[in-house]
Amino acid sequence: MLVKTYGEGPQTPERKYSPSEFVCAAKRPITGSPDLSQVSTSYVERHNLTMRMSMHWFTRLTNGFSKKVANHMHAVKLHFMYYNFGRIHKMLRTPQRWKPA
Repeated sequence: MLVKTYGEGPQTPERKYSPSEFVCAAKRPITGSPDLSQVSTSYVERHNLTMRMSMHWFTRLTNGFSKKVANHMHAVKLHFMYYNFGRIHKMLRTPQRWKPA
């Protein structure tokens, strides 16, 4: 896994949309024996998009953010509970019914 570290963001109002300065990158091993034929970033990217589109907490530059980490974690848990067990999925026409591996 590649973990990138960025510096502090711009402090002036005219630079608030500018990216932060890149500081360093560290490689960390991931243990286990994954099936390499099943490895894809598409699943993670789709998952992140679903979360961003469904939850106001993940939109940028709005007042919908959580000021406390605990409140943010509860909002994410509620989203996943509803997404997996309450929402009627269009293709399945039923709740998803997550099954442990």
